[in-house]
Amino acid sequence: MLTTPSPSSRASRRRPPWRNAARGGAFLLSTALAPQLAHACATCGCTLSTDAATGYSTATGWRINLDYTYIDQNQLRHDGGTASPAQVVDRPSDPSLGGGEIEKGTVNRYINLGATYRFDADWGVTFVLPYVIRGHDTYGTQLAPYTTEETSPGQVSGTHVAGIGDIKLIGSYQGFLPTHNLGVQFGVKLPTGHYGGQTDGGTFVGHPTTFHSGPGAGESLDSSLQAGTGSTDLIVGAYYFQPVSQDFDLFASGQFQAAVRERMNRPGADYRPGNQASASLGLRYEAHANWVPQLQLNLLRRSADQGAFADTPDTAGTVAYLSPGISASLSRNLQFYAFVQLPVYSHLDGYQLFPHWTGTVGLSMQL
Repeated sequence: MLTTPSPSSRASRRRPPWRNAARGGAFLLSTALAPQLAHACATCGCTLSTDAATGYSTATGWRINLDYTYIDQNQLRHDGGTASPAQVVDRPSDPSLGGGEIEKGTVNRYINLGATYRFDADWGVTFVLPYVIRGHDTYGTQLAPYTTEETSPGQVSGTHVAGIGDIKLIGSYQGFLPTHNLGVQFGVKLPTGHYGGQTDGGTFVGHPTTFHSGPGAGESLDSSLQAGTGSTDLIVGAYYFQPVSQDFDLFASGQFQAAVRERMNRPGADYRPGNQASASLGLRYEAHANWVPQLQLNLLRRSADQGAFADTPDTAGTVAYLSPGISASLSRNLQFYAFVQLPVYSHLDGYQLFPHWTGTVGLSMQL
């Protein structure tokens, strides 16, 4: 997952008439790393490579993967350090707004169902169906100067997202070498999840989730926090894996994803998610037949979202995670894996919500 993993950073919504201020931040979306069945939460979340977690395979036939990722974005950050509500309001990322949105937190739960079919040792195709569960709370956009009353419990607006996200179809080819350990990816992300936003005039576009409580009740959640982005994205990537000793295997992978068509494309009601570039480097300890400790380094760079529904100053960034984990064989064809991702570096534009850690567990079955 890096994707994208995202996939988040700051979560927000459109300009709230109840505060007479400008639009807030955006949630950095997820991306997948090659050639994994993962999601991510862009500059803040899961960038784990699940294919590497279970071991790359050239076996023909079907492989089914089911994984669950938990990401609690509960710290407000700027650049590489923490930020305070007073900074958001009194030193906004866009000074022309006269203030900024104070976000309280975002809890993300992702369930991915993936199916891979390998025609032979060279060619394969993967289908990924994500289900997104997200809770988001915000104090709304506040005007300078900041006062403590602006972060009182009565100022919190909350919402809950639950639904199918954007489906991915990814083909792979790894017939370049006789050892079949070098591969490339090519695929597409389709706009199958609910998407949408709200114009400055209050008109809803698409089918957005809205806030259900607080001063912002009835207003649209930001386009970047919906279950889908409303965009069709192209995906390209490459991966390589190689034994480096009797007991150790090394892998490296990278991927680039960019939107090429947006359903929200009208002036004043447009949204394009930022491009995402991700890379992973990992080491697997293969001395034991039934359980494999491993370590991954996951990197992600994401450019800013664009459009009237985007919070451009607060959506770009670069992050790195160190991800220790283990996979275990439960039977001949069934594997279990579990990983914790720990952030080791972040450089975030503007003000963004960020997790202290993320966790992923999954099952992979060869049919």
